[in-house]
Amino acid sequence: MTQEAIDLDTSLGYLLKEAASALRATMEDVLRPLGMTITHYSCLELLAQRPGSSNSDLARGAFVTRQSMNVLLQSLERDGVVERPATAPSGKVLPTRLTDKGRRDLAAASAAVRSVERRMLGGMTDAEQAAARIALRSMVQALREG
Repeated sequence: MTQEAIDLDTSLGYLLKEAASALRATMEDVLRPLGMTITHYSCLELLAQRPGSSNSDLARGAFVTRQSMNVLLQSLERDGVVERPATAPSGKVLPTRLTDKGRRDLAAASAAVRSVERRMLGGMTDAEQAAARIALRSMVQALREG
C-alpha cells in the first residue's frame, strides 16, 4: 500500500490552518493592548449580537469548553463587563448581557478586529471575497455533514 503524500504548497487544509494561525496571531496582537484575548472578544461580540445567551451558547460560538467560558464569564462579571441574574429565570440557564462598560470595550475591540480583517482582505476584490465566503461555508458544511 502506497501512502499519498500531502503537498503542503497546494493543500487547502494546510493553507487554511496557516491562514487561521496568522489571523489568530494578528488578532491577538491588536487585542492585547486592550487587555483582551480572542475568546474575551468573541464572547462580547456574541453577546452584542445574541443578548441573553447562555454559557453553553457562548462556549459553542467562541469554540471553547463550557468550563472555560464559565471562568471567563465570572471574570467579566467581576470586571463589570457583563451581568447575569443571581438565579436562573427558568431552568438552570443564566442569561448573560453586556453592561455599558462591556459595550464600550467591545466597540474598541471591534474597531481593532475590523482593521485586521481589512488588512487580510486588502488584496481581494469584492467578488473574490464573496467567492471565498461561499467556498469556506461549503467546506465547513461538507465536514459537518461527513
